[in-house]
Amino acid sequence: MSHIRPDFPEPYGLPVDGLRGKTSIFSHPVYLFLREFSLQDSRGGSLSKKAESLSSGKITIGTKEKVIIINELRQCHPLSQLLVIADLPRSTFYYHVKRLNAPDPYQLVKQVILRIYHQHKGRYGYRRIRLACRNESILLNGKTIRKLMKELGISSLIRRKKYRTYRGEQGRTCNNLLKRQFYADRPNQKWVTDVTEFKVDGRKLYLSPIMDLYNGEIVSYNLTERPLASMVKSMLLDAVEQLNKDDKPLLHSDQGWQYQMPRWQRWLSDNGITQSMSRRGNCLDNAAMESFFSTLK
Repeated sequence: MSHIRPDFPEPYGLPVDGLRGKTSIFSHPVYLFLREFSLQDSRGGSLSKKAESLSSGKITIGTKEKVIIINELRQCHPLSQLLVIADLPRSTFYYHVKRLNAPDPYQLVKQVILRIYHQHKGRYGYRRIRLACRNESILLNGKTIRKLMKELGISSLIRRKKYRTYRGEQGRTCNNLLKRQFYADRPNQKWVTDVTEFKVDGRKLYLSPIMDLYNGEIVSYNLTERPLASMVKSMLLDAVEQLNKDDKPLLHSDQGWQYQMPRWQRWLSDNGITQSMSRRGNCLDNAAMESFFSTLK
């Protein structure tokens, strides 16, 4: 090992394409290991011990990364010694060097994937990107699309969990008295209500309205930053103030926790309002309110 240079000069020349970017070769663990080896070898160190350290798993690195670094260091160090230290067969090294220098066969496909990804604001995962590529006559399987997205460093955004008022049995539920009869003969005969979530300027806002099925008018509403019981109470009291003496409306909602509260049911009873609830998991039972939210959003 005496022919190894005692000094370890910085490699000259331009790095290969795989190293262009933010990461410097001189901070890479294999480079640091090789540098340490060269310095210690000049002091009488043993190559076998260093190679054993590298192959023992103390430094975890893939074959491609080894090839990239060795290809750079070979400019000033014997290739045979570098391959021994990295525990890399010569044939494997030349195979990967050839692949590194070859043009990327998926370069145009990657451009299409990036365009589709940004066009849909990062909401598309590999399945929908695959379908979008197919519409542009690019036929690739999902595994390939997923691999290319990983190489590009992109992934679909995690969909935020939709706000749901239902939290299980929180109190007493009521029968569905409305039965999807979304019409009324007169004002204040049938009301519907629900709570929905909005995101405005990075803040979550919760809207709770009451709608009259006679003409689709919003009788009252409340908009707050937290879906508390006080939100629906304030909304209800505002609506009650608009009732005539003989008005006894039916108020329909889903099975949200707010509407299962004994307090809510007592407020309805005290004001002569009959409660009705959708069946669990049947959003169509309150389709009039859901349609209003959809149009509003």
